[in-house]
Amino acid sequence: MKTLVDEVRRLLTENADEKIRESGRRFFKEPVLTYGVKTALVTSIAKQTLARLKGESKREIFDLCEDLWRSGFMEESFVACTWAYSLRKYYLPGDFPMFERWVETYVGNRASCDTLCNHSLGAFVEIYPEVVGELKTWTGSPNRWKKRAAAMTLIVPARKGLFLADMFEIAEKLLADPDDLVQKGYGWMLIGRRPGPSSGSFRLPLSRKEVMPRTAFRYALEKMPAELRAEAMKKKHA
Repeated sequence: MKTLVDEVRRLLTENADEKIRESGRRFFKEPVLTYGVKTALVTSIAKQTLARLKGESKREIFDLCEDLWRSGFMEESFVACTWAYSLRKYYLPGDFPMFERWVETYVGNRASCDTLCNHSLGAFVEIYPEVVGELKTWTGSPNRWKKRAAAMTLIVPARKGLFLADMFEIAEKLLADPDDLVQKGYGWMLIGRRPGPSSGSFRLPLSRKEVMPRTAFRYALEKMPAELRAEAMKKKHA
């Protein structure tokens, strides 16, 4: 099946666009290795090639995903995420170290981080909620992507009302982190529920506004009614 990875790379190369590549490089603060293919087309390529994996074992597919991750190309990581997510019904507890290794070893930009977390890792914690404790340990990692992943993984589950106490605990652990990508990550996590103004998602940032970095504070209040958000921001760092 190694030839399928070669096919993915051929399709990405054939559809590469220099304008999209340059636009993508300007979008990210960190260096990003990219073909320059629109995300919608990458998704189409991922689904097209996924159909040819029917009948292959989970282990073989995960190995192919690792090959894609290893390249460092953002679009190949998106394909790997699509293939890995397709196996969610077959996830086992022993698969978690592999996902952790992908975050720690291969993730190098916020798009790859968030795609993996919102799909495969988010689904994994819903199936095996006990691993949320592992996410909490990620908040103390020196790796910015593990810290961001700790928050981003809970965004989709939080929309379903899951792991709310864990969500607030992770936010507290990351509260004063100086990295703006980590701040935005836990800010997005806090608004993941699309809550009302009296919910815990708002009470936490309002009660901690004197120590919460402004970037995280703004993201955490994004769903608050405009007049309340303006008042809250006015009081922040007055």
